[in-house]
Amino acid sequence: MGKIILTGDRPTGRLHVGHYVGSLKRRVELQNSGQFDEIYIMIADAQALTDNADNPEKVRQNIIEVALDYLACGLDPAKSTLFIQSQIPELCEMTFYYMDLVTVSRLQRNPTVKSEIQMRNFETSIPVGFFTYPISQAADITAFKATTVPVGEDQAPMIEQTREIVHKFNTVYGGNLVEPDILLPDNKACLRLPGIDGKAKMSKSLGNCIYLSDSEEEIQKKIMSMYTDPNHLRVQDPGQVEGNPVFIYLDAFCTDAHFEEYLPEYQNLDELKAHYMRGGLGDVKVKKFLNNVIQEELRPIRERRREIAKDIPAVYKILEEGSIRAEKKAAETLAEMKRAMKINYFEDKELIAEQAARFKSESEG
Repeated sequence: MGKIILTGDRPTGRLHVGHYVGSLKRRVELQNSGQFDEIYIMIADAQALTDNADNPEKVRQNIIEVALDYLACGLDPAKSTLFIQSQIPELCEMTFYYMDLVTVSRLQRNPTVKSEIQMRNFETSIPVGFFTYPISQAADITAFKATTVPVGEDQAPMIEQTREIVHKFNTVYGGNLVEPDILLPDNKACLRLPGIDGKAKMSKSLGNCIYLSDSEEEIQKKIMSMYTDPNHLRVQDPGQVEGNPVFIYLDAFCTDAHFEEYLPEYQNLDELKAHYMRGGLGDVKVKKFLNNVIQEELRPIRERRREIAKDIPAVYKILEEGSIRAEKKAAETLAEMKRAMKINYFEDKELIAEQAARFKSESEG
């Protein structure tokens, strides 16, 4: 069996640097590694509608934003299948069958679901689609027989739930669905990049993101306003590095080469951290360095995005062709599932012949 990747994003806005270091950059590396036989990248619009059902235009408009970010970051439609979730009807049918294998109490125990419900204030009125989206996600993953799912650590409970569903399906029906493995970022700082306001999660709804498509001026303004150590009031004061968003971003983005280019008085990040902790290093200087590092990383992405956006119909064509390929693969998996579940009535010639013989015998008897 080949090595297959499935991953994706909800189209609720432009993608930000948290998406980039958490998964997007790694996807491009994996795509170009030659280690995987198939790569599927999904724009999860159906999942986005589970908590945006009253605002479908928001989801509709952001399909192209996400696609532009994908292509600008280096995802190549010749190497990866880029598709739109809602255009694969087989995923809905698979979700429906999987619902019979999961209890309400199990969904309620899913840590990711619990935190997302709390964040959206859904405690008293949870949309059923949102509550069951771990099941939908299992359909997304298994439809393409994904062996590997690159995600952030907050999605680990979702992958575990998928593995449970696969195990239950194979046990009950004798199927051969694939239990996927999670692939987390190598860099610990990339697991969950905080917002520029210091909040634990970078979120579009919280307005604390640096977007991949932000202008140089917007990026600089956001970085210079970033939350740091609140007790580091004067340059000479010792500063706290742990939990400091500026240093977390540096952990995620900077290399020794960046110091040689932009801050040659330090050899590496360890030296910079040591100086900050003992005092004598101001936040402004560190933020200016971070700005240089992030500008260098995002500038080519922004420029490629601008070029790709000159031909929007071509981007939609990429998504259409990818969706056609993805549906073909999902249809093959669904057909295998229905054979295992013995609900492939019209192609089961043995069943038809057996029942024809039984009813003929009864009528003659």
